[in-house]
Amino acid sequence: MAQVLSLTATLCAAETHKASSKPLKLAKTSRETKTKTPIYNPRKGSGSSFNKIRKQNLEVSPHRAVSAVRLMRIELGGAFADLLNEKGKGSGDNEMGYVERTLGFRTRELEDRDLRLVTDIVGGTIRWRRYLDYLICSICHDDSTFRHMEPLLVQILRIGFYEIIKLDMPHYAVVDENVRLAKVALRPGAGNMVNGILRKLALLKESNTLPLPKVEGDERAQARALAILHSHPVWMVRRWTKYIGQEEAIKLMTWNNSDPSFSLRANSAKGVSRADLVMQLNSLKVPHELSLHLDDFVRIQTGMQIVIQAGLLKEGLCSVQDESAGMVVSVVNPQPGDRIIDCCAAPGGKTLYIASQLSGQGMVSAIDINKGRLRILKETAKLHQVDGVITTIHSDLRIVAEKNPVKGDKVLLDAPCSGLGVLSKRADLRWNRKLEDMEQLKNLQDELLDAASMNFL
Repeated sequence: MAQVLSLTATLCAAETHKASSKPLKLAKTSRETKTKTPIYNPRKGSGSSFNKIRKQNLEVSPHRAVSAVRLMRIELGGAFADLLNEKGKGSGDNEMGYVERTLGFRTRELEDRDLRLVTDIVGGTIRWRRYLDYLICSICHDDSTFRHMEPLLVQILRIGFYEIIKLDMPHYAVVDENVRLAKVALRPGAGNMVNGILRKLALLKESNTLPLPKVEGDERAQARALAILHSHPVWMVRRWTKYIGQEEAIKLMTWNNSDPSFSLRANSAKGVSRADLVMQLNSLKVPHELSLHLDDFVRIQTGMQIVIQAGLLKEGLCSVQDESAGMVVSVVNPQPGDRIIDCCAAPGGKTLYIASQLSGQGMVSAIDINKGRLRILKETAKLHQVDGVITTIHSDLRIVAEKNPVKGDKVLLDAPCSGLGVLSKRADLRWNRKLEDMEQLKNLQDELLDAASMNFL
């Protein structure tokens, strides 16, 4: 008997909210304002002199330059932080290419430690953005000064604040390196500003006198203070406080700001067992523990960069997949010969796991409205050697269900959701969600469920 599995999963299909890329200028203080402001605007064209001459600056910290550019791409270019991390890891030259096109120079080559720092700094800076911006504004003593800073200068300050406040890096090193980046990428005056602000922050931290808001006053005032202290949108704080109480809301925000853990799934379709994956992790000295719920999964807290550098993902021996997604597949219970429809398939983790359980018999029809992510799914299916049992369909589920319905033995609907359950892993999502999205998503989920249940059975 056919099944319909309607699952509001933690994977989010949200579109990012693109910030304005209009260049901002510092307040007029000197002739430096005449200098052209570098913003996220990668240079293009293979015939330009820029592409022929590769400028290199060995004095600028590579991980800070890459982090600043990544943050620019996310905030001004509307990119997804998680996708940037997956593409960037293991590809130092690719990252440095973005630095060169955006800032006009290259630094020394990225080492493994640099890449790990980039991932930590980018994720942490995005996660703590509201908190960091509050501190920057407080030290500047003028909100307008912060609002009129150019985007790159803002990212450099955020990086410096995050390194001092959250990473406890030596203050002198953080100040020196970020000042150098600002001077080279912008101009000397920008470096002087970074120097003064970061030194003031270091003094305040050492004396334990950071200018933080107090949780007091009415509900609105308390929500605003908590939103700053825990770096979340005010509407989320008010919503959670209303439904689960302030104490539980604080616990939830603390969890969202914690370092995420990851799970690796052994690719059984290529003959890789969990025991084989564990042997690989042991040889790489990556700490891990076995999943308590799924036979193919292994949990890791650290060492993802080592796994990627070793080529385990690139060779298709395993994939990064949440256990929650794996448990969804266990409910579907794929069997050889099954015809299974994955209604909102991209980016395809569950599709690939389902396909690996079919032993080459049956078919998974993967439907999604995002053509780019479906293309990635097809490429990964070949890598995982399951492309023979996967068919991709680029369409809005509501349209294809009416005009060209595909019949299946089992139907999986992992409908787009708010994604608020995975804020620890999707650092940028909290800033791209709005309160009105909740009702819109509810309506969309209803429409998708109707389309899947009425047309695919």
